[in-house]
Amino acid sequence: MDLFITLPPKDEFFNTILYLIEQYSGFFIRGVLITLLLSVVGTVGGFILSLFLTVLKTQEIDPRRDSIMTKVLKKAGHVFASIYITVFRGTPMIVQAMIFYYGIAPLRLSFWTPLVAGLTVVTLNTTAYIAEVIRSGINGIDPGQMEAARSTGFSRSQAMFLIIFPQAIKNSLPAIGNEFIVNLKDTAVLSVIGVFDLFRATQSATSSNFRIVEGFFIAALIYLLLTYLTGKAVSALENKKPLRRVKTNA
Repeated sequence: MDLFITLPPKDEFFNTILYLIEQYSGFFIRGVLITLLLSVVGTVGGFILSLFLTVLKTQEIDPRRDSIMTKVLKKAGHVFASIYITVFRGTPMIVQAMIFYYGIAPLRLSFWTPLVAGLTVVTLNTTAYIAEVIRSGINGIDPGQMEAARSTGFSRSQAMFLIIFPQAIKNSLPAIGNEFIVNLKDTAVLSVIGVFDLFRATQSATSSNFRIVEGFFIAALIYLLLTYLTGKAVSALENKKPLRRVKTNA
């Protein structure tokens, strides 16, 4: 049974909120799910791509051992990574979304929907930020660990992937979690290309009744709940202690 069949008067703020929740709960739920999809895929995809970008960024040229071609490739990779990070960190996500979606849309690719474009933009944008986070994590590791690994017979690549990278990623987990929280909020800008996230869902729910303040009050509470829960999860992950083996006497 509907509690509110008709829209309450404008002076009934909380009754209007209940009316919007009751009448447009499907809109809000769909918006939350798409917002979570954008944030999860964007952060995980960005993390994976950032590893490749970090490798390109941290490559060192060995003047004695590297061939001319190897030196050129390493230098080109470093330049590419630097330009990529500078461009994606130096321009707003809303601008990137407009360029990617409307730039590719004229090709009339059947798969190029607003959601696919949004997922692409969030992933590429997040890649630049997480790459810098991991690079900072690498810089925070004692250089002596690399020297010790090389002295025991590891190549530089082996030392990076087996010793340095795991530690840098572990140290960077809180910052990566914070990047996920940022994505939860910043994906709201993708509504400009038609992505039906929480922001766009709220616009749709208030477009016919003009109760904008009440609608976005609901959206603010949902965003606050999502970021709060994610923050708690990141803090728990950061403070988690490794399990210790208990020795037993046979």
